[in-house]
Amino acid sequence: MSRDVATAADAVALREVEPRGWLAAVEAALAGGWTFAALYAGPGDGLRVVLVRGAEQLVLACATPDRRVASITGLTPAAVWDEREAHDLHGWSFDGHRPMRPLADHAVPTPGWTPAVAGRDVHQVAVGPIHAGIIESGHFRFHVVGERILHVELRLFYKHRGLEAAAAGATIPDGIAYVRRACAADAVSSTVAYAHACETALGLRPDRELRRARTLLLELERLWSHLNDISAICAGVGFAPGTMLFAALKERAQRLNARLTGHRFLFGTVAVGLSALTLDAGEAAAARAELRELGEEVARGVRELQFAGSLQARLAGVGAVTPGDVERLGGTGPAARAAGVAADVRTDAPRLWYSGFVPAVAEGGAGDVAARLEVRVAELPATLGVLDELLSRPLGPGAVQHTRPPGAPGPLGIGVLESPRGRTVCAVELDDDRIARLHLRTGSYANWPLLALAVRDELLPDFPLVNKSFELCYACVDR
Repeated sequence: MSRDVATAADAVALREVEPRGWLAAVEAALAGGWTFAALYAGPGDGLRVVLVRGAEQLVLACATPDRRVASITGLTPAAVWDEREAHDLHGWSFDGHRPMRPLADHAVPTPGWTPAVAGRDVHQVAVGPIHAGIIESGHFRFHVVGERILHVELRLFYKHRGLEAAAAGATIPDGIAYVRRACAADAVSSTVAYAHACETALGLRPDRELRRARTLLLELERLWSHLNDISAICAGVGFAPGTMLFAALKERAQRLNARLTGHRFLFGTVAVGLSALTLDAGEAAAARAELRELGEEVARGVRELQFAGSLQARLAGVGAVTPGDVERLGGTGPAARAAGVAADVRTDAPRLWYSGFVPAVAEGGAGDVAARLEVRVAELPATLGVLDELLSRPLGPGAVQHTRPPGAPGPLGIGVLESPRGRTVCAVELDDDRIARLHLRTGSYANWPLLALAVRDELLPDFPLVNKSFELCYACVDR
């Protein structure tokens, strides 16, 4: 990790497209090696598609008063939810997207948002939106024969807070509060993505210490999140020793967060253009020692899991997805790498402090619960290694450097990074020094459709296990 000068592009490539050429433009970009990352309604009558290729970002934009264009879901099914959301919340129509079932609009009666499934002995089981646990509202409607799941329809967005709309008109510094409140579990990931988007639009590049600070925070977030997810998988099969052990390790990681930053979830640690996080030599050394002890405990706990036959027997072959499923639906993060898709934004993240990063991919790429556990287990040593190096010396205050002469900001910026659940994308469009449009698409948002596919043909009692192996956020779509 010796790169002292960031090499990120100074601006996002923005390409205006006529409405009649919308589908052809997206098709040409995909054929050119770009990957779909997000679709959202821009300010006024504008529509945007965000595509990525390594560290590059391309935005295709079009505007039309009737808010109608051709659907791109035939080219990239990963855009299905994005188009449905743009339809429900912003009145866009997408020719060829049939049926246009509601996603965020809950006024539609049940037959209007869930497909009909017919056949002998087919019945429905409705779970939620109110749950026994302390979690956000989410409804799962299962179509089953006996206990075999034929199809599950997800209904989320129950507590949609309108954070993106509320952010419109806010100043750039104030905008970060809306992003941070989208989801506590990914607070660092979302706010760093926002900061990167704003700094790209403003022609700013993080200096060495700012990149170190943000990478430190991102990996601290990944550490406690992965420990929590391993505990949840153990809970999904009733393996209490693993559940309690990794919950305790997660608690240790979050207490370290609180000592270093004042907040267990690392709230308030990210700002646009600077970093207030500093660590002197003593603080860095103490944190480094704590993480080494934690790493030893994690290694012992992992060995216990690996030799727990009753646990391992319940994981293999359950909730499997293929590499083709992942690529078609835009799956990301550990869920994608468990299926053998070696996609990790950290491999090409010039605005952060990663160098030569190699993603952990499940051996054999089975794409099942066992593989999703394997990937998280494999990522923990890498995360601890990054943290150990970052804490090997004191951390000073971070700042930004101008990559172009100060003046009017660019039209928009895109921030892309690897959250604990996968690729997070934040788009910020500016009107002078104010936010004209903010859009956040998290790894959880990307992976919910993949989860729905993973439970097909599984037994209904296995749904909690498959669900916990993805461990997706409800709040990320309640934004």
